[in-house]
Amino acid sequence: MTSEPQQFASDNYSGICPEAWAAMEEANHGHAPAYGDDLWTARASDAFRTLFETDCEVFFAFNGTAANSLALASLCQSYHSVICSDAAHVETDECGAPEFFSNGSKLLVAPSEGGKLTPEAIRAVATARSDIHFPKARVVTVTQPTETGQVYELDELRAISAVCRELGLNLHMDGARFANACASLGCSPADMTWRAGVDVLCFGGTKNGMAAGEAILFFNRKLAEDFDYRCKQAGQLASKMRFLSAPWVGMLESGAWLRNAGHGNACARRLQQQIAGLPGLEVMFPVQANAVFVRMVEQRMAALRDRGWRFYTFIGGGARFMFAWDAEPQRVDQLAADLRQIASVAATFIQPRA
Repeated sequence: MTSEPQQFASDNYSGICPEAWAAMEEANHGHAPAYGDDLWTARASDAFRTLFETDCEVFFAFNGTAANSLALASLCQSYHSVICSDAAHVETDECGAPEFFSNGSKLLVAPSEGGKLTPEAIRAVATARSDIHFPKARVVTVTQPTETGQVYELDELRAISAVCRELGLNLHMDGARFANACASLGCSPADMTWRAGVDVLCFGGTKNGMAAGEAILFFNRKLAEDFDYRCKQAGQLASKMRFLSAPWVGMLESGAWLRNAGHGNACARRLQQQIAGLPGLEVMFPVQANAVFVRMVEQRMAALRDRGWRFYTFIGGGARFMFAWDAEPQRVDQLAADLRQIASVAATFIQPRA
């Protein structure tokens, strides 16, 4: 069967990277105990503790919706609330799952620039009301990188953590593309998480080159009490757990998790550099991870689709391009060439949006 030309609409379009595939193939020989009592799951958990330089609690889930929602639910009672940015995935794209799994904890949305929360925004939301008629703020969740591909600097995370500690709030990090943030900043996973004050991290594997699977890391081990029961109740306890955990062994022990992210980031920069300054096209956000958002009028979008390109426009109205572990530089160049040609031809009769 022949495959379609490579697309950059989503890093979920990509296949499984060789390191994850090899680990799954190796785990497929013979039998192993079920429900996480296997050597692969123990090895993956230890690999996370080594990478993060701390004795954290590690759990595995099938997808990011479950990982984020269950993690937030473990930090809240039903009468509590979670502060998030107005662009946060938990707010816009989880179909109410965080509220569902927490039995009603309310998401309190803070205005943000490019999806980034600030200490001031957190304080404003958390202190707006303190009466018993309003859900008590208990958790802050940040997305690293944000939904617009921007990365929190370590100082920004520390400042957010400081206000969380002051106000008695736990700090959760949605790390669907956590590896891309590490590659972007060149810092250690420990420095970006528990050393910066993060209590719980959801580390994304799917967008990093795995078939499926996210890891939930509790740096504050007390918060992980009974989390295994929560996973079971939510249908997230895999009977053949080794096939969720083994790919992590391949990714973490080989360093592929960081190489994959670095490649995706480099391809995003490659596109950005080739289209910067084109008439009628605007790169909407700083390119700091593996995403490029391009604002253009609908006629140009239609012209790009006519050339066979797929992309989404659900964030900010611009065309979003995402670059995965297997992004082909030559294909990136083809996209850039088509954008240049469309900009050149269309510029004579299409005015860019003011």
